[in-house]
Amino acid sequence: MKHLFLYAFAILIFSSCEKKNSQNTTETLLVNEQVRARIDSTLSSFVESGNLAGVSALIFEKDQEVYYNAFGYADRENQVKMDRNTIVQIYSMTKPITGTALMTLYEEGKFQLDDPLSKYAPEFADMKVYDGVDENGNIKLVDADRPVTIRDITRHTAGFPNRADIPGLSEILAEKDPRSFEIDLNAMAKRIGEIPLWFQPGTQWEYGQSVDVQAFLVERIAGVPYKEYVQTHVLDPLKMNDTRYFVPESDRARMSASYRRTGEGQLEQMPNEEAHRFNINEWPLTPGGFGFTSTLDDYMTFARMLVRKGEFGGARILNPETVELMSTNQLPDSVTERSWLPSKGNVGFGIDFAVRVAPPKSAAEINGTVGEFFWDGAASTLFWVDPVNEITAVLFVQLFPYDQIKLHKKFKDAVYGKYQPSVSN
Repeated sequence: MKHLFLYAFAILIFSSCEKKNSQNTTETLLVNEQVRARIDSTLSSFVESGNLAGVSALIFEKDQEVYYNAFGYADRENQVKMDRNTIVQIYSMTKPITGTALMTLYEEGKFQLDDPLSKYAPEFADMKVYDGVDENGNIKLVDADRPVTIRDITRHTAGFPNRADIPGLSEILAEKDPRSFEIDLNAMAKRIGEIPLWFQPGTQWEYGQSVDVQAFLVERIAGVPYKEYVQTHVLDPLKMNDTRYFVPESDRARMSASYRRTGEGQLEQMPNEEAHRFNINEWPLTPGGFGFTSTLDDYMTFARMLVRKGEFGGARILNPETVELMSTNQLPDSVTERSWLPSKGNVGFGIDFAVRVAPPKSAAEINGTVGEFFWDGAASTLFWVDPVNEITAVLFVQLFPYDQIKLHKKFKDAVYGKYQPSVSN
């Protein structure tokens, strides 16, 4: 009887300790019950105000799911709820996946970051650089100071033009039309190589077709179509089955509609034939910079692979040192012209990610942790990886124009709390 009592007492003590440890673990997580309520309130308010039709978010912390919820509609007109399984167009959130595919070849020693792009792609040899126009409106050109490197195309310093307002040069860009869906990556690269650079390589940060060129480079070096390479080296090993260019008829009912905000609380649905055009037809172009669809869980798998330093679910995609390299700022201080990149916060740029290099300077700046890396998409989607807190977050909407409503800032404030000035010693 005494032994039975001691055994029962031991079980009671053990259970009490387990419960206490469990509570301590919960208490140490940044995303706790209070934060979850704050996120719910923030996201639901955007739907209630009429500024979003639907929104969903998923957060993992220390390998645990700590938040999921969805509000509103994937298709408001047909009353289809936003759901965990909703397929969205991720636009530029395609880019980090392409960068990952490229860096698997880097790990195999197939190239170095400072190799000239022309070493593998003569289409980019002897590039000319725009130098304005003369008095007759004719374009002036100078030689490039140095070749475009692979590092340039991973950090958007190659000089590829991407604007409609550059006198003389924008007309050439429009005429060459390197973004046409009707051409393959080889034809795309040839066209880009025939367009003068807007600025000397390595001197400015300017968003453009650099990551499409990365997809071409993967294809050129690997000797297989880019679509096949990214499938076999990234998507299949991670079981990202809903991350793809073409969505078959059987899955289209899960695709979110896209909405255009026309005023405060005013949204209009874009026709699916227009909004989904790239993904409901099969095109020759398989761009690296946009084009994938995905689901919350699919993209979260990709993000978790990154926070786990290249491995997930028994599949190693990249080595830890490669993830470290990709998430390290690659922009020197000499690159002072950075287009709209500073609007993302106090960030530099790594290999296909923005990288936070300093805390927010004010409450107006987007919140975040030094060392986090992230990117977003044209339809106002967002993801980030916070290695310090071991947090990965994915936010899905389908809203144009891009985040006029400060959704990203308010979402991050909900996760991390309002801005607190750093205390200097």
